[in-house]
Amino acid sequence: MLHNTLGVPCRADRLMVALNDEQLVSALRRHQSDLVLLGGCSNVVLPRRLRRPVCLVSTRGIDIRRDGDRFLVTAKAGENWHGLVKRTLGQGLFGLENLALIPGSVGAAPIQNIGAYGVELAQRTESVRVFDRIEREVKRLAPEQCRFGYRTSMFKSHPGRYAILDVTLCLDRSARPVLDYPDVQRELRRLGWPDPSPRQVAEVVVRVRRRKLPDPRLWGNVGSFFKNPVVAANEAERIARSVPGLVRHAFGSGVKLAAAQLIDLCGWKGYRAGAVGVWHRQPLVLVNRGRASGDDFLALARTLRESVLERFRVPLELEPTVVSDSGAV
Repeated sequence: MLHNTLGVPCRADRLMVALNDEQLVSALRRHQSDLVLLGGCSNVVLPRRLRRPVCLVSTRGIDIRRDGDRFLVTAKAGENWHGLVKRTLGQGLFGLENLALIPGSVGAAPIQNIGAYGVELAQRTESVRVFDRIEREVKRLAPEQCRFGYRTSMFKSHPGRYAILDVTLCLDRSARPVLDYPDVQRELRRLGWPDPSPRQVAEVVVRVRRRKLPDPRLWGNVGSFFKNPVVAANEAERIARSVPGLVRHAFGSGVKLAAAQLIDLCGWKGYRAGAVGVWHRQPLVLVNRGRASGDDFLALARTLRESVLERFRVPLELEPTVVSDSGAV
């Protein structure tokens, strides 16, 4: 049984643990593209059985060094992400406060280009060190080489090619909090913090996330199961004509819609389908209500996607990675 926040059963026939870069690179060279790499297992949907060899990335280490007016923070792939956020705030370094309490490991963060409440990892990234499984060598990639996008990156669009060894972030001691999101603003008003410090912003983000999202120790989940869709401006206008109060924000050359609102309007909030269900407070979240499998989650997700597509003609894209027993992951 592999630990994963969805709480689904998964048997790995061959399991190894990499405690340092040397062990990880050795395993990658030995098994090449056949090796499945897993970190915190907080954003994956696993099958019942993995016959391919599996390596749990458990490398540790955080290095902080000053570079002029900025600070470069290098964290190994196996470090816990929220632990890194707390460490940097404790050192008086600001920039990650909006990304507090995001589950998972540091190595998974660039793959998804994690983001929350107006901040994305791409904005803080100085470089990513990887092992290229095709060219079989270690490389250091600049942010532009990572091709970060909304909840995506080169690592996600080329699954299986790059194994992330560590991530270097650029932070500083200046407090420039990002406070644009309504949930954050409401919580700040409630607490009476009109001019919050980054540590206070992190506390607010933690409060908001805990209120909206279920604890995976009680209800297996991966957080948001779908990305917020980005559509053309004329498509957003079409939907808005039949949906008063449509949540939408300009995003690049298009408009970002709220997937949660679309799912809710289709009547799925709180829905149960056997061992899986849609969280009653946040319809972007699918939860394990008992002994659900990865296939159970994918079946419910397919139903929701078909419903939203039929009513709004808007396709929803899965946010977690679906791990299979064939192909590169």
